[in-house]
Amino acid sequence: MNDDEEFLDDFDDDESKSSNKFDVEAAELAAKKDKELAERNNLARKRIDELNEKKRLKELLDDEEDW
Repeated sequence: MNDDEEFLDDFDDDESKSSNKFDVEAAELAAKKDKELAERNNLARKRIDELNEKKRLKELLDDEEDW
């Protein structure tokens, strides 16, 4: 009967190791997706800043009061 208890103990250990492996993989995937999202957001912010600067410069050039 002792063998059955050891078997069940081993089974639980294997299950928790497998679960931990999936948790680590999920965390790595989430971190990768977060990094990609941050890079896209940075590119979008840069593009918005460029467009705002272009708009500001155009408004300065088109201002008739200065001429």
